[in-house]
Amino acid sequence: MRRGEVAKGSRTALVTGASTGIGRCYAAQLADLGYNLVVVSQNEEVLRRTADEIAAQYGTEITVIAKDLAQVDAAEQLFADIKERGMVVDVLINNAGMFSFCDICNTPIERIKRTIMLHDITNTILCRLFADDMASRGGGRILNMSSFSIWMPFPGLSLYSASKAYLKSFSVAFSKEVREKGVYVTAVCPAGIATDLYGLTKKWQKIGIRLGALMTPESCARRGLRALWRGRRCVVPDWWNKLFIPFCLIMPSFMLRWLRNYTMQFQK
Repeated sequence: MRRGEVAKGSRTALVTGASTGIGRCYAAQLADLGYNLVVVSQNEEVLRRTADEIAAQYGTEITVIAKDLAQVDAAEQLFADIKERGMVVDVLINNAGMFSFCDICNTPIERIKRTIMLHDITNTILCRLFADDMASRGGGRILNMSSFSIWMPFPGLSLYSASKAYLKSFSVAFSKEVREKGVYVTAVCPAGIATDLYGLTKKWQKIGIRLGALMTPESCARRGLRALWRGRRCVVPDWWNKLFIPFCLIMPSFMLRWLRNYTMQFQK
């Protein structure tokens, strides 16, 4: 059997942000491995279309839950919903996210609240609730999507990179707390991915892939799951991106000033 593969329909995976991009790829690849799915996203119409396509391709059972996870108590409500349906989650993929590239003083307060709620508070509580449930049954696996930007605290990325840095730090520490209970937690820190998250057109996404500056969402999901099955606590999906981490941390101030002046046109 392939790594992570299970008897068809014998286990269930929950994927947040599953309607498009990396989340859709996680859902499809888990379905291919034999998992039934619970897919969660805010846009119900797109989510149902995605679920129908995956179900038709892999013949897996899919439960669709439309929910805005950037709301207070969203994590508790989702967990309660799963329990009311009598479902057991063996794999949790916390993928839902929102991108923000803007100076903090120009960022609406509501966006700040929603970003921190979605990336940090909701994911932390989901980890708390589902890990405890998994431990009571002998174990499970949790994957949290962080970002390569945690090593890039640059102007315009202060909100996004800081919220993702928390998620990575939490995931690594939390994994050490629950490993002895049979629960494995992995933080995935990808660099640029060819999705609509950054507002890039399809043309520029294709160019980025050809140049090696962007990774396909399929590749990112595949490498993320591979790290999860291997019990890795933290992984950067593309090895060559690791080479840039030291440079990001010691980037001289004159380059930061140039970068800020250049990227101000893209802030929104």
